Amino acid sequence: MTNIPTATYRIQMRDGVDFERVTQLLPYLSDLGVSHLYLSPIFLATTGSTHGYDITDPTRIDPALGGPDGFDRLAAAARDRGLGIILDIVPNHTAFTLENPWLLDVLKQGQASRYARHFDIDWAAGPLVLPFLPEPFEKMLSDGAFRVADGMWHFGDVAIPLAEDSPVTSDLRALHDNQHWRLVHYALERDGITHRRFFNVTSLIGMRVEDRAVFEDTHSLIFDLVRQGQVQGLRVDHIDGLADPATYLRWLNEALPDTPVWVEKILVGDETLPPEWPTVGTTGYEAARLIAQLLTDASGIDRLDGFWREATGISTEFREELRQAKLDVLDNELAAERRQLGDLAALAAQGSALAEPGPESLREAVTALLVATPRYRTYVTDSASPEDQKLLHAIAEDAAQGLRDRAVLDLLADLMANPESDAARAFVRRFQQVSGALLAKAQEDTAGFRWTRYLPANEVGAEPDEPAVSADHANAFLAARRAADMTLVSTHDTKRSGDSRMRLVAISHLPDDFHALFQDAAALPSAQDLEPRWQWYVVQAALAVWDGQAENATYRVSQHIEKAMREAKLTSFWTNPDEAAENAAKTFARDLMQEWQARNPPALQALIHRGQALSFAQLAIQMLMPGFPDIYRGDENGLLALTDPDNRLPVDWDALAAQGDDPDAKLHWTRQLLALRRDQADFLEGADAQVQVEDDGAALRLIRSQHDRTMTVEFAPGGAHVPDAFLARAFSDGSMVSVRTRNSR
Repeated sequence: MTNIPTATYRIQMRDGVDFERVTQLLPYLSDLGVSHLYLSPIFLATTGSTHGYDITDPTRIDPALGGPDGFDRLAAAARDRGLGIILDIVPNHTAFTLENPWLLDVLKQGQASRYARHFDIDWAAGPLVLPFLPEPFEKMLSDGAFRVADGMWHFGDVAIPLAEDSPVTSDLRALHDNQHWRLVHYALERDGITHRRFFNVTSLIGMRVEDRAVFEDTHSLIFDLVRQGQVQGLRVDHIDGLADPATYLRWLNEALPDTPVWVEKILVGDETLPPEWPTVGTTGYEAARLIAQLLTDASGIDRLDGFWREATGISTEFREELRQAKLDVLDNELAAERRQLGDLAALAAQGSALAEPGPESLREAVTALLVATPRYRTYVTDSASPEDQKLLHAIAEDAAQGLRDRAVLDLLADLMANPESDAARAFVRRFQQVSGALLAKAQEDTAGFRWTRYLPANEVGAEPDEPAVSADHANAFLAARRAADMTLVSTHDTKRSGDSRMRLVAISHLPDDFHALFQDAAALPSAQDLEPRWQWYVVQAALAVWDGQAENATYRVSQHIEKAMREAKLTSFWTNPDEAAENAAKTFARDLMQEWQARNPPALQALIHRGQALSFAQLAIQMLMPGFPDIYRGDENGLLALTDPDNRLPVDWDALAAQGDDPDAKLHWTRQLLALRRDQADFLEGADAQVQVEDDGAALRLIRSQHDRTMTVEFAPGGAHVPDAFLARAFSDGSMVSVRTRNSR
């Protein structure tokens, strides 16, 4: 495989960053030492899109970014500087919007449209449901809110194309009944939609790339960009959302055999990528998890657990919290998906000799199986692999706990392991797409905001109840890594940036300091109006981004807390916010940070200093562990950020380019380590990797070795002296981070 990067630099397009701006950045990025730009989606997206994942036409480059000509100039300028381009592609979905030209054609022609099969729509359930109405249809009809003109159905500023064969009539209800679509109140998106969506985002509609014609249509521009030499690699967004990831990747590999492809894939526990997938690796969330685990002090977690439970009164374990979160999400955000699965299961179960289930028993069995699925998905097509057979058996046994009758459960489990009919395959395919959405929404976006003992472990691809790792486990992980595996610490999706995560990892090293900080915060008058569970969360969130300026940090933490409380779904919800609780949390955050600015407590300074040392250790490990580093925009000089949109704030690249070579700055270390990666590329590609942890926790080492040559990253909280260091820095808390290379002869 060619074109494996030395290092990538992730750029979020849009919000003032277009092709021209990226072209201007090329001298800075080249000097930084990366080999590839890694661009978020560049395809035509909805008007005003801030991220580009809401694509309206995958065959066009967005004029808002500079269009084809702008991309041509960027690609040529990057090539002239020896930089490649990795493109983020989104095969799973497009925007469910009237700006989508393929969808408009479907609205006009229904199932006769050339694009009808492109979208994952349940036509058996009737016309395509459009949950666009601000009020119920009948009320708007009686209020005269609808009108028809020029072949379009109008309400407000919305215009929907009528079917091309629509009858001429003044009876609006009859006209509506003759369309290929049905307008309904937006509240019906909870359980009344008829299209597959991305997670619970109704405004994104699933694409059927398992159909070869759909695959070819949606990827035609991508193929052109690669074959013309403008793009050197691809990152596949949300691979688990596809009906058949293995076949998709095989088709992609057949079309572009010399192009490396990375997949956005969350691996749970010891899970590995299916061996039959033709991909060079994942985008690296499992690597971020390992780094945080390595740098976490396990003994400190035990003390934090006691402090947290005493302060909050929380007695549950994480797996209990996750199970309840899954049930809550199925009852609400993914109610439509569960209903669709029940309908598919009923069709698949027809004629079975094992059971004759009714709708409620099917709902119970589907729920139990979804809740028991511990990974994002299985990979059954016509039959289950031995690994999936084993996993499905374990899921069925777990799901059976608490059920009064497991006959229906056994029926569905058998269908999943051996789907022999088209109806059974349709059920299995949709189940595997929903299970990943459920785990993501329940763990990352619900339980992760409820069970908040130690936020560095509440991360994409991490496990809140597995915050640390043994050296043996780490070494087994490193032994399986490949040179083409991506290593990230921050992305646009991480709940906290890598440096913020290390600020919080510091509380495992200094749990008593964090407890002192929390107790001082709990004594503030405004704490009396806020639940202790949220006090504990706010103190961590504030520490994660504290920059010494209360006003700016307060605004950012307040925005984050609003999101956190609504994602937790305890008292506040996106559809029904608990403004009193949210305002209490915001007031507490403001008072806390004003107190920090006024007093600058010693415990706060101790945590910040340890967090800085941990950030440098994280950087060195990221750069030199097996694989290659992906640098999130702005992270090269330090990035303290909470979840989106905080982690998408503008980057001052001009200031970074003008910054002098301060040997104590993270930017200096980033440049030096990238230079080392470039100079030692052959060694790093083939060298073994091993972690050593001293028994007393005095040092953590990552050692790369090959023949007579070694390269060592060392983090010493006690400030051990490291001779002959290529890079070394002592921190004010006594910690030492160093990198050294050595020949044994």
